[in-house]
Amino acid sequence: MADDAYLFLLPDRHPRLGAALASVGAPDLTETPAVHGWLQAHNVSASSEQVRILPAEAESLIPEDAERLPVPLSEEEALKVQQECAPQAVTDMESELLDFRETTQDWEALVHRALTAGIAPQRIAQLTGLDPQEIGRLTA
Repeated sequence: MADDAYLFLLPDRHPRLGAALASVGAPDLTETPAVHGWLQAHNVSASSEQVRILPAEAESLIPEDAERLPVPLSEEEALKVQQECAPQAVTDMESELLDFRETTQDWEALVHRALTAGIAPQRIAQLTGLDPQEIGRLTA
């Protein structure tokens, strides 16, 4: 894994930036020796509002005087960080896109089950909005 995000301590009287580490809900991250040691060295807990996280591509937004630590993230953790740091309208749209991805991942299996149940390909196309040629490709 590459360094996908940065933990940093938000300086006093600085506008809120990034997401609070606690809001990301990454217990695996906070239990790593590097992060645990970093938190102890700065005498803060992972639940502190001062401990923030930003995606690596937003590193330039971190105040110059802020203590920072690059951290690797899993794909799921990276998505969560990006969502927590994004403006609300973007977050809502990304959630819809993730829901769509989850819904459409197994569309072929769903169509096969419908065909096995005896539903006509034309009716499947009508109900799902899928291209009838795609459904025909599965029956070939």
